[in-house]
This record gives sequence, C-alpha cells and structure tokens, in this order.
Amino acid sequence: MAQKPSIPKGTRDFSPIEVAKRNFIINTIKDQFKLFGFQPIETPSFENSETLMGKYGEEGDRLIFKILNSGDYLNKVDDVIYEAKDSFRMTSKISEKALRYDLTVPFARYVVQHQNEIDFPFKRFQIQPVWRADRPQKGRFREFYQCDADVVGSKSLLQEVDFITLYDAVFTKLNLKGVTIKLNNRKILSGIAEVIGASDKLIDFTVALDKLDKIGEDGVKKEMLGKGISEDAIEKVKPLFQFTGTTSEKIEKLRNMLASSQEGMQGVEELQFIVDAINKIPLKTAILDLDVTLARGLNYYTGAIFEVSAPDTVKMGSIGGGGRYDDLTGIFGLKDMSGVGISFGLDRIYLVLEELQLFPETVAPSTRALFINFGEVEALYCLSAVNKLRADGIVAELYPDSAKMKKQMGYANKRTIPFVVLAGTSEMNTKTFTVKNMESGTQEEVNFEELKLLLQ
Repeated sequence: MAQKPSIPKGTRDFSPIEVAKRNFIINTIKDQFKLFGFQPIETPSFENSETLMGKYGEEGDRLIFKILNSGDYLNKVDDVIYEAKDSFRMTSKISEKALRYDLTVPFARYVVQHQNEIDFPFKRFQIQPVWRADRPQKGRFREFYQCDADVVGSKSLLQEVDFITLYDAVFTKLNLKGVTIKLNNRKILSGIAEVIGASDKLIDFTVALDKLDKIGEDGVKKEMLGKGISEDAIEKVKPLFQFTGTTSEKIEKLRNMLASSQEGMQGVEELQFIVDAINKIPLKTAILDLDVTLARGLNYYTGAIFEVSAPDTVKMGSIGGGGRYDDLTGIFGLKDMSGVGISFGLDRIYLVLEELQLFPETVAPSTRALFINFGEVEALYCLSAVNKLRADGIVAELYPDSAKMKKQMGYANKRTIPFVVLAGTSEMNTKTFTVKNMESGTQEEVNFEELKLLLQ
C-alpha cells in the first residue's frame, strides 16, 4: 500500500503565488535594511547545542529542536542514566547539535568568532528560517523565517531610535497602517522587582507579567504566587495592571514609582531619551506606545525592549520584536560588546497582509505569453522568439508538447496567461506571429518587434 504523503505539524508547503507574496515582504524588508546601512550575513541552520542551550530561559530551552548524533548514539549513555530514563541527562549524551531557535544567539557567536574581521559598530541583517518545538496554532509555526537587523559595538540610544524608524519605514512600504510599536526597558522591570522586594524572582516576575494580555490580571497573579512571589509584592505591583495615560504621564508615574531604584531610574531616563527623539522625527505609519507590562521572555535583554502588534482589526500575536542585549557576546568570551536588534515576523506579517488584502495585484510575476507548440519545426521557430523576449525581460514560455490545441489553450487559461502566440507554416514563411488576447478574444498578426511592444 502506498504511503499517504504528509508533512510535520507546524510546517507548510508554499504554492508559487504564496512564495511570490513572501518574497514581496522579504524584498521590502531587505531593501529597507540596506537603506539603513545593514550588511547581510548567514549562519548554519544548526549550531552546537552548547551555543544555544541556556540562552533563552527555561521555557525557551524546552522549545529547542535537538538533533540526534549519527551512528550508535546510545553507545555513550551509561546504564544508570539509561535505566533512570533521565531525558535531560541523556540528551547531552545523544545530541550534540540543535536547530537554531532564533538568529540573535547565532549572531552573537558569529561576532565573537569573527571579531578580528569585523569593523565595529557592526550592522548586520539576516533573513533565514528558525525552528521551535512549539504547539502549532494560528500564526505560530515550528518552522518559520525571521528577518533580523542588529548593531553591535555601540551603546548609543540613537540605535534604538533608528530601529523604531526602521520598523516604521518597512510598515509604511507595506502600506500596513495601525501597527503599534510597544516600548519598555528591562531596567524598569528590574527596578519594579527591586521596589516590591522581589529582585530574587526577577525572571519569574517578568515572564508572568509579559503574559498579562494573554491570561489577564488574575492569571498573572496566580502565576506569580505559584513562583513564590509574595502577596504583598503582588499588591505593590497592582498599579501596573491598569497603567494608562499618555506616554509623558506614564513616564512620570514610573519616576514616582521607581524613585528609590537607581537601575529603575536609569531605565526611565533611557525611555525618555528615545521618546523625545522620536517626537522630533515623527513616525509615518506606526504608533509608539509605552507598555510597562512588556517583558519579552528572553533572558539576554538588558535595556530597551520592543514588540510590534498588528492593527486592532486583525487578531494576531506580535509581528516583530527585539531589544538591547549589553552582555550577550560575553557568554562567548567577548566582554563589553553592547548590542541591540529587532526582528520581523515574516509569516505573521504575511497573514496580516492577506487578511487585510494589502498585497499588490502585481506581486506575482505572470507569464505574459504562451507560445503554442504545433510540432518540432514550429516549436524551434517559436523558441527563438521566446529567447529574444526573455533577453528583453519579458516572461514568455513555449508549451513543451505538441498537444491538442484545446489542451494548450486551457493551460493558458488556468494560469491566467494574458496572451497566446501561434506560429504555423504561414507565419514562418512571413516571419510573423499570430497573437491572441485571452481576455478579449481578439487576435492579430504581427512581426517580432510589434510582438515585443505588445507584450511589454
């Protein structure tokens, strides 16, 4: 019995039109990356496990796809570990490599490994697939592309300002209005944890707080209690659950709340600088919003953090995010190398543009003309014209088989090819072509130069 074809959950096949639409987004993002001075790099699809593990927090580590060692991978597992069925201890014995979880950690590894070849500050962009062993759902896949831009080697907050304007530039080009760029700072979160007496629970505190829009206030409180954060501390943080007002009002509230925290106040001043700078160069499309509950669950962020949400009319998770990571390269031995970066979620942006019908009608390159195949001699005559048209950038095809006319015309119709070109003995003798407009049904006899003008 033949095997029924299938693909793993959380992965997808893409049709020609879907690939064309994805490439439209990628090229739009790539053009803006280049315009802002970023240079392209690529890294391997898999890394050594030790490069990735421990960089994304406990939740992130669980979502990393491990690759089994080749050969007899169980040979290195001693009987004690094997009989105990200890998955965590066994993994390090049978898997030394893993699929990359994101592009940021591999980039940090790249910077350290190639530090003597790089001119700092180094601005790079990278557009490649990543893999996460997540539960598939709308807008969340196990294999998906990330489109990242990062700068390392500068602590200037002007980089954060530049990234906000980069987000705005891309969404303006995509004609995606109503996008919100949420902004916060990890120093503010650390300051809040400090003033409520929960500094030792910073990671648990930020992970729970980050889920406010998903599980609500009661859900966040329950998770914090479950992680050992006291009811008294949760009561002190309660104002954050209803943190409203203009950006200026929010910053003033944070000043009052974090007055006793040096780190927290530093975060407030950094936010103030970014907001003031953006006010002087107004955004064209996106909206900048200070969101004090934004935490982003990745441990390596140390300063500003970003998260981009789609317009309210579309039910979708974040379509981009990023932040500053002052010590990420330090884990690979390169100290004092500050970095900041952002990512565009290609797959989610695709779904948003599709739902809002924002893809241009011309996004999919269409064959302009199909040459009908009447036989070998006629086909060679047509093929010469096809190659000349292609040299001038006109997409043209010759039907490969001398099938019945009805089949060839039906093929052109199904592919919505606007013109069909016919050449038989009569046309060959006069060095002409008969062109049929598939929409109007009209046809005319033309020479090659006239044909080229018609198809342009």
